[in-house]
Amino acid sequence: MNDRELRQKKLNYLSSIEIFRDLSRSEIKEMDRQFTMSTCKVGRIFYMPEQTGEVLFLLKKGRVQLYRLSLEGKKIITTILGPGAIFGEMSLVGQGMYDTYAEALDECVLCVMSRSDVERLMRDKPQVAMRMVEELGKRLVQTERQLEELAFKSISARLAGLLLRIADEEYSKEVAGFTHQDFAEMLGTYRETITQTLNEFKVAGLVRIERKKVILTDRPGLRDVAAS
Repeated sequence: MNDRELRQKKLNYLSSIEIFRDLSRSEIKEMDRQFTMSTCKVGRIFYMPEQTGEVLFLLKKGRVQLYRLSLEGKKIITTILGPGAIFGEMSLVGQGMYDTYAEALDECVLCVMSRSDVERLMRDKPQVAMRMVEELGKRLVQTERQLEELAFKSISARLAGLLLRIADEEYSKEVAGFTHQDFAEMLGTYRETITQTLNEFKVAGLVRIERKKVILTDRPGLRDVAAS
């Protein structure tokens, strides 16, 4: 792929990012040189707690998991992000990674922005700043919901809600690509507990289980469990 084709591909990526949807093609071209596009292979940890400097990531393609490690080394997944997500260490827009790791679950394409990039963008393109605020607001609501579920709901209810949420985000009837350990790390519990709960869902006819795949066979029933 030559330089012209690479630049065209980058412009197409930028144009499809949700926070840039109000910009014209010419405005996208103006921003082209401000941002760095990066590709991460599956399993690569591209952000770690010891990194310094402010940087903001826009996820164009793939999935990224953000997680922390307890003092005992236990992995706790705080969120899994899909295309269009904004994340990183950027006090200017109220984003913080703190003790967080960022790992590519799929091959990912990222737009990387420095603090100066973000300042310039928010100053010159206020419509982009508004879209960014909207996106961060959605993330805050999601975080508050997760904390509420952690405090007041059982593992069964939380797992049912997680399966429904992932399937809805993927517009699918199944949840694929996750192990029982992944679910455990997302819900802050043990793999054995997840396996037992999924088996209970299976016996109740709520799901069908295949290798790294959970097919939702009774969504209304799962919604009842999630609401309990």
